Amino acid sequence: MTTGEDHDQGARALVQEIEGHLLLAAAREEGRTAAARVTSRLGWLTDAQREDVERHFETEYLTLARASWRRTAERAEELRQTYESRYQALRQRLLACLLLGSAVLAAAGLVLLCLG
Repeated sequence: MTTGEDHDQGARALVQEIEGHLLLAAAREEGRTAAARVTSRLGWLTDAQREDVERHFETEYLTLARASWRRTAERAEELRQTYESRYQALRQRLLACLLLGSAVLAAAGLVLLCLG
């Protein structure tokens, strides 16, 4: 690998890491917002209880979000592998058709030369 390729990979990895942190921060904020909505309807909670419920809700929300992200990533990998194998098979068939077509054209040319 050249230095330019190493740099590109490093930059890509950095961007992906930043995207991951931003995604996590957004999910955390969504969890906090949802927790606040839920606990606002529970007027009988003390402040300490409300904070405890919100903290647990946020933790559970992040756990569910991570599981969802993991399933999405696994499915994306499955689809990538499926389409990659189909693409390879299509390329092989196309190459075979091109070779067969070329052979037919060459044979037809030879027949025409022999007859002419």
